[in-house]
Amino acid sequence: MDMNEIKEIFFQECEEQLAELESGLLKMNDGDRDSETVNAVFRAVHSIKGGAGAFGLEDLVAFAHVFETTLDCVRSNKLEPGQDVMKVMLKSADVLADLTNAARDGVGVDPSRSAGLVKELEALANGQPVPSSSEAPRPAPKAAPAPVAAVADDGGFQPIPFSFEGFSDDAEEEAPGFDVSFKPRSDLYAKGNDAALLLRDLSRIGEMTIHCNMDDLPTLADMDPEAAYFHWKISIKTDKGEEGIRSVFEFAEWDCELTVAAQKKDEPAADESLPMVPVPFDLSALGDDDVKEASEDELHAAVTQAVNAAETASSVLKAADAASKREKKESPAAAAAAASAAAAQNGGAAGQTIRVDLDRVDRLINLVGELVINQAMLSQSVIENDNNGTSSINMGLEELQQLTREIQDSVMAIRAQPVKPVFQRMSRIVREVADMVGKSIRLITEGENTEVDKTVIDKLAEPLTHMIRNAVDHGIETPEKREAAGKNPEGTVKLTARHRSGRIVIELADDGAGINRDRVRQKAIENDLIPADANLTDEEVDNLIFMPGFSTADKISDISGRGVGMDVVKRSIQALGGRISISSRPGQGSVFTMSLPLTLAVLDGMVVTVAGQTLVVPLTAIVETLQPEAKNIHSFGANQRLISIRNSFCPLVDVGRILSFRASQANPMDGVALLVESEGGGQRALMVDAIQGQRQVVIKSLEANYTYVPGIAAATILGDGRVALILDVDAVVAASRGQSLKQEMSLAVAG
Repeated sequence: MDMNEIKEIFFQECEEQLAELESGLLKMNDGDRDSETVNAVFRAVHSIKGGAGAFGLEDLVAFAHVFETTLDCVRSNKLEPGQDVMKVMLKSADVLADLTNAARDGVGVDPSRSAGLVKELEALANGQPVPSSSEAPRPAPKAAPAPVAAVADDGGFQPIPFSFEGFSDDAEEEAPGFDVSFKPRSDLYAKGNDAALLLRDLSRIGEMTIHCNMDDLPTLADMDPEAAYFHWKISIKTDKGEEGIRSVFEFAEWDCELTVAAQKKDEPAADESLPMVPVPFDLSALGDDDVKEASEDELHAAVTQAVNAAETASSVLKAADAASKREKKESPAAAAAAASAAAAQNGGAAGQTIRVDLDRVDRLINLVGELVINQAMLSQSVIENDNNGTSSINMGLEELQQLTREIQDSVMAIRAQPVKPVFQRMSRIVREVADMVGKSIRLITEGENTEVDKTVIDKLAEPLTHMIRNAVDHGIETPEKREAAGKNPEGTVKLTARHRSGRIVIELADDGAGINRDRVRQKAIENDLIPADANLTDEEVDNLIFMPGFSTADKISDISGRGVGMDVVKRSIQALGGRISISSRPGQGSVFTMSLPLTLAVLDGMVVTVAGQTLVVPLTAIVETLQPEAKNIHSFGANQRLISIRNSFCPLVDVGRILSFRASQANPMDGVALLVESEGGGQRALMVDAIQGQRQVVIKSLEANYTYVPGIAAATILGDGRVALILDVDAVVAASRGQSLKQEMSLAVAG
């Protein structure tokens, strides 16, 4: 693995750490004071700093060091994380993310961007009030060098220089003593760390004696080769203090139990009375000059030899003890069962993950899609040539169909990811825009673990960003206006995600003033978007904000006023095969609801015939199928018809007439009605000529391979090799309400 690959892995892990940091800070901002939450936040910054140090990313290390120091004050209860403190912390997380991205992209960073925050963080760490932004910022201090090996260009490791200042024979006073307890966990070794190396580094900062505790070592038969059984008690005299001792274990602190306590004068070291096996490694026998001249390899070999000697001696003792106990002789079958149970327990402790190139997953999904098509073709061919349907080939095809479906579901699950990363990104947008417009706004998120196809997640960030900025700038009132209206001065924006009917539904709600319909209508008239005498319903007025060029801003700013935003949102959602609707109440706020497909690759559909054409209607849009009867069909207006369904009336829509497949309306009694439900359009009964059956179909983009067709969302290939069009239910329903099918321009795969 070359340096570029290692660096790429580091930045991938940084993304995970930054997400963990953002999540933890938001919990703390909401009042969570759990120590594990604070520790998780500290660990995230600490890990980024450590990796950045290995690659020489000085700007990132310097800022992370100051950020980490302030977080350590919170962790040790020296700093109370109030609202002012958390505001600085959240801004620092944003800057840390920017510095990480800049380091990844290889671009320079303006030091003034972080200098002000460095000053605020230092003030908080020193127990001082946060300085005002008007004061001149000072440059960030350089971080102390990280006690880790530096990665060389050839993939090897270079020795790290250590300072031996303070180890002088002429010292007037004896260095203070400390008792150190060091107990590694198995994770320490799993991550490539070595207890011997840590003990070697510790020996470099002072004179020490070590005792190894082997009480936890099991019998040879019960020993787990990947477990950690030893721990050490160390007595060390050093003028580096507790901070110097802890810096040795800085990158292993989370994978071990470490305590450091200062020795009181005239008291023996804590380890002198411990019933432990002394490690035959004593630096006190060496002079200071010897310590300085000893090579790193020699020190490493000495410590390793000492530790191995202790482990070997203990293993022999334990093995002898186990041999004596085996006189009781349990049966081989019982021993095998116990070993199997232990292996199962260890294996099920935690799931394992691997990183896979997304292109490989996409290729696999495309191949599965082709497999679905070929399986359908094969089934169709067998059905046409097997009249009785009982042949062994037919039975085998049924099993193939089931296996194909399971494979397809499993492959789709690989691409399924939670929406949490996108939701977390929105919290930064809220903070930045709220600061720009002088508002106090809190973002609440729910359903962050709701999973959806990664393609949908990647394309969801842009429309959500537009909507968040719009809600903060236009939806939420200023604190003064909110107080005058009897509201909390702090506004609330709520972002939720959930699964419903085979789709993902994302809602963005605010408790602001709602849509001012009179103003929206007036602005639309001024911009020549609607005629002055247009008679519009409240829903139609609300939807004017999605028209190109519409804006209610009085002046152009960095946030709004250019007439670009909600139009982009609608087109982006439609391009994902989704739809968006608005629900607004004046004085109480607005709710924007987006309904998106879980995947853009495969869907379950009902294959139907309309005027000799084969169409696929997404199954999730269909409520039920009906066989119309003459007594249930009623005329309405000049050419509208209704169908009576359980004492209620539903508009009957001739799909062939809407799509211009035929010039006149068909007789409802000669076809089948599909009761469908669409966002914002209520229920409609779509009239088709016949139903061919239910199939799983692979979605093929019609626009990418041909051109846009109004009322059609995409295309697919059926089992007989024919191309079938996938109906855009939303566009058809909108056209039935009088809207132009061409103006609708919906690419939605309804359902």
